[in-house]
Amino acid sequence: MHSNRLALGATAVLNAIVLSAVMLHVPAHAQAEGALPAVQKSGAVEYLTGGVGLDESTAIKSASGQWPLSLVFSVQADGRAQFASDVKLEIHDAKGVLALDVTATGPYLLARLAPGSYNLRATLAGKTLERKVQVKKGASARVELVWPAGTNQSQS
Repeated sequence: MHSNRLALGATAVLNAIVLSAVMLHVPAHAQAEGALPAVQKSGAVEYLTGGVGLDESTAIKSASGQWPLSLVFSVQADGRAQFASDVKLEIHDAKGVLALDVTATGPYLLARLAPGSYNLRATLAGKTLERKVQVKKGASARVELVWPAGTNQSQS
């Protein structure tokens, strides 16, 4: 009978540990989802932009695989890239029609674009980078735009 009480006690302790672990995990997951910036709309294209704080950048990186296009903006500095914000972005489709015209408020921008070929034109402090990207159905395209060292973010 003494061993049964020990077994029950050990089981209760184990259940408490598992429950504690689950409870600790749930708020962290909910917190990450709550850290996503609001989804906005420009014409027919939904997008979100941000990533300035750790919680928000973690939430955006986590959600990026669910968006057809994921962009990251940075400036080369001291041999590594530093995040950039206030990037003026234009995305044109293959016919040259403007699909999205927005200023990114943080280093990340996620966009729900229809499958197809697009031309990106991103401007930071008067310096423009251009890229082509192919958005495929059921996939997520990621483009990193890195400006050269010395690009002054304080200019517009």
